[in-house]
Amino acid sequence: MNPELSVVMPCLNEERTVAVCIDKAFAAMKACGVDGEVIVADNASTDRSVEIARAHGARVVDVAERGYGAALRQGISAARGTYVIMGDADDSYDFSNLAPFLAALRAGDDLVMGNRFAGGIERGAMPWHHRYFGNPVLSFIGRLFFDAPIGDFHCGLRGFNRERIMALDLTAPGMEFASEMVVKASLAGYRISEVPTTLVKDGRDRAPHLRSFRDGWRHLQFLLLYSPRWLFFYPGLVALVTGVLLSARLAVGPIGIADITLDIHSLLYVAALAVIGLQMLFFAVLVRLIGMGYGRLPQAAHVESLVSYFTLERGLVVGVLMMAAGLVWTGHAVWEWGQADFSNLDPTVTMRHTIPAVALLIMGSQTVMSSFFLAALQRYQESRTRPADE
Repeated sequence: MNPELSVVMPCLNEERTVAVCIDKAFAAMKACGVDGEVIVADNASTDRSVEIARAHGARVVDVAERGYGAALRQGISAARGTYVIMGDADDSYDFSNLAPFLAALRAGDDLVMGNRFAGGIERGAMPWHHRYFGNPVLSFIGRLFFDAPIGDFHCGLRGFNRERIMALDLTAPGMEFASEMVVKASLAGYRISEVPTTLVKDGRDRAPHLRSFRDGWRHLQFLLLYSPRWLFFYPGLVALVTGVLLSARLAVGPIGIADITLDIHSLLYVAALAVIGLQMLFFAVLVRLIGMGYGRLPQAAHVESLVSYFTLERGLVVGVLMMAAGLVWTGHAVWEWGQADFSNLDPTVTMRHTIPAVALLIMGSQTVMSSFFLAALQRYQESRTRPADE
């Protein structure tokens, strides 16, 4: 009969602390009256970690692929428990207090996160730039992007329903595995909660495996790539609306703001802003569709409705009309040039016509090409899902 709970610890050269972590986990399970196991997912340790782990009753899973996420993935896959609680084997997390996690899991939560900021962080246990900048900023971005009710996105002590987490198909090999679990659970609509936990100084006699800036960037990169709304759509919408409105105004004449005058040089930049904004909107839709097609992002009715409305034919009509407008405007500029016998013209006059005209030509061609790209993507996805006998 399988145990109710598996405690999984990733391990890389933790001979100083792995034994005390295992002993605390077994003692906590005994105090809770739960049948459980401890799994040490060893990531090619070169010290006595494996020998010590087995001596203290843990089941060791050898993980050849290097990385925090790789070790945890294989440890979770090997676990036999209905529930899994994971945590580092460096004695910084409190494995003696597993009862709140287990209670929340038994109550039906799919993912139960520890919150070190609510439970208490011992002086010196977390670098100041993690405590006051990195973790709060990344946690805020995670809550904003994914509506996840998590105050500590990167707490390594967390519990979950094993079957539900396995269904998420987690793939990150490195430290960003912590973000991937929360992001995908949020996108899947899982029931997520938090419990306070403590963090103390680890028992290592060496530098931690975590690399602040490298791993921080990998976390941020993951959050951005899984939220095309915030990476592309919202910034693109602001850029497009701002660029179009300011371009329309500057095409009429200069704008005076206090002692500052915005003229054709500003027109060039705001027209470019509009072009970039439109491209970002197309990217938002395409990235979301690709993510949905490969099962990395959940299906979204509003995106599907938009795509069904924005057919190839409609996209071509819009794009061709924009290009035609750009050509007509260009023709007007050439006519004005001809009126001056094709001699030198005042750039404050001619550029006020040619800059918006070129912007319309570029945006029209963007719309045409993106419409074809979108249509091709839909065809490919339909062919992937069509039964073989059709």
